[in-house]
Amino acid sequence: MSTLLTKPFTIQEITPLRRAVARHASTSGLAGARLEDFVLAVHESIVNAVEHGGGRGHLKMWSAEGLLRVETVDHGPGIPGPYLNDGQPSDTAYAGRGIYLIRRLCDGVDLRTGPAGTTVQITMRLPRRGPRHTSPMKRVRVAANGIHPHAGRFTA
Repeated sequence: MSTLLTKPFTIQEITPLRRAVARHASTSGLAGARLEDFVLAVHESIVNAVEHGGGRGHLKMWSAEGLLRVETVDHGPGIPGPYLNDGQPSDTAYAGRGIYLIRRLCDGVDLRTGPAGTTVQITMRLPRRGPRHTSPMKRVRVAANGIHPHAGRFTA
């Protein structure tokens, strides 16, 4: 396990923390839409902790065994039952989109909530890292012609 970031937060740290999460996730191998989805899910979790969990929380980010994880913890009153369902909020709903988005954007979400606070663990699989070609040369293939089996043309 490699701890990438651990930090308490309040409303003042939301933007810098989002940038730090994005930077660490990118360095860990997430890119494109998966990076954006992960950062948005973590952002929603942080905002929920600040808005509904007592105005502050703690974030821990780590990677292990091909996974990137972020855990946010708050000490608020817990998430009310109706917000824990897995359904999509109605088009007219004022609240309840954060948890829905977190669940849809990431590969795994674990919510533990109660009167002493809420812990949200968000997981994203990292792309496999294959062998890297350090040589700038392209692979060259020789295609033999039918007349002279050893003669051919080069293709890249």
